[in-house]
Amino acid sequence: MANREDLAIIRAARAGQAEAQLTLGKRYLFGGNGLPQSLGTAFHWLERAARQGLSDAWMLIAQHIPYEVVMPLAQPQEAAQWYERAFDAGQSKAGLVFARLVLGNVAQISADLKRKAIRALEVVAREGNPDAQWLLAQQGRDAAPQAPQSAAAQVDAAGQPAEEVHQWTQKAADAGIEQAQHALAEAAWRQSDISGFVQRARPLADALLRQYESLMAQLNAPADMLASSLGTQNVVLLQRLARVLLSGKRPDLLHVQQLLELAALANDREAQLALGLLYGRMDEQGERVFSGQGSANYKKAIRWLTLAGEQGMAPAWYALSRIYLKPEFSQRNLADVQHYLERAAEMGHVAAQLECGMSAWRNRRDDPANDVRALYWLQKAAAQGSEQAQALLGKVADRPLPAEWAVQARAQLTRELINAYPFLAARIELATLFGLTRPEALLIDLKQADCGHCLMVDIRAQYARSKRRLIMIETGEERGVLNRIGRLFEDVDCGPSGPEGNYRQRLYRLKTALPDEVDAGEENEDQRIEA
Repeated sequence: MANREDLAIIRAARAGQAEAQLTLGKRYLFGGNGLPQSLGTAFHWLERAARQGLSDAWMLIAQHIPYEVVMPLAQPQEAAQWYERAFDAGQSKAGLVFARLVLGNVAQISADLKRKAIRALEVVAREGNPDAQWLLAQQGRDAAPQAPQSAAAQVDAAGQPAEEVHQWTQKAADAGIEQAQHALAEAAWRQSDISGFVQRARPLADALLRQYESLMAQLNAPADMLASSLGTQNVVLLQRLARVLLSGKRPDLLHVQQLLELAALANDREAQLALGLLYGRMDEQGERVFSGQGSANYKKAIRWLTLAGEQGMAPAWYALSRIYLKPEFSQRNLADVQHYLERAAEMGHVAAQLECGMSAWRNRRDDPANDVRALYWLQKAAAQGSEQAQALLGKVADRPLPAEWAVQARAQLTRELINAYPFLAARIELATLFGLTRPEALLIDLKQADCGHCLMVDIRAQYARSKRRLIMIETGEERGVLNRIGRLFEDVDCGPSGPEGNYRQRLYRLKTALPDEVDAGEENEDQRIEA
């Protein structure tokens, strides 16, 4: 509680007396005489005294009020002047706070003040202050993209040679500034300097393992709290280091496992995938790795791979399918294999798409729709560059080629004939585009045949001599024609009881509308169907 003397000083300070403001600021600065220590309150009174010209006030501010206290209490450019004066008066330590206040608010300051702040920062950095060294390096790194990059002697936009920026970063890192260490590790990674990356990343990773050792022992599942505490930068460093160490000739799997587990518990999906593969002693293709370095733990592998898969990692689902396929796995299950394969394939995994396609094609006699399913997955895999899938497509389906009879027939179609026979004209157009035989063109039910990625042509119920076959839909033009013709037949019964009648009636209509063209190609068409 303030005594009488303090109360008198407070009244005088409030009345605007500079000496009283200075005295009150000192008492709040150090505490005692009934007043608590409060750096924020001390700064308030010392700044008011400084504005009245008392040099002791701004010297005390520079000596005892840190950046973290000043920043939220005042306008940065106003507070910076007291540290600037102290720096000019020989207090080099004040130069760091001055520089932080100025450089953190470059939009509100002049170019001259910025240059002076950088010069002050250089003075403090050369005295060995690691915070100043890192801040100076940051200024060079931030400005570097604006500067040319070709010659060693080039200077960045902050006025520092690139080599000097690296030296400041290295000094700050050697002094224990964590962000500087991360910056050097990141630079080494981008330059593919693996040994340099490991040199900088390993101490950081080991420190993280020690820091979170007890928490990791308590967690049974990924936690948002851990992810927030670690931060993205540390998580990326952990999984990168683990990846590099695993590429060694005989890696320390236990150490790598700890790195990956910390990142995986922070919900990093790449770490979860890598950890699952490590527990399974397998690579992403399901092949055995790290022989002679312990046995696989499929239970833990499945746990982490499932978590990675649920976060959108297609290789995780594919790896799970390989686990359930392994004969040594006690829970081997072909249904689960297919389930995980399809999940991976749906997410774009090429090997899974190829295997789904091949599996469906092998089992096409078990389910009539398997050939359609096989073509779908093989097309997906081929679109991503799978040569094996591309080669299999020719066995599964036909490519759309114009039918000669339909080309001739379509050339004879007049506007009157199209208006008189719209369904017949549409079927001839389909045959022209997709190479349908005459019976196929006349009998195809487009609502059943259009599978999205292909036409499934099966007219055996009405024309016994035909064979079921698939025709690929490869272009946007083909898709557009199908959509347009599909709308024409949308509410039409395409069966024998529909408005078009049975096959004989449809054939009679074709021969009536185009007698010359049909008779000329009839014999060849019949031979093609029988073949």
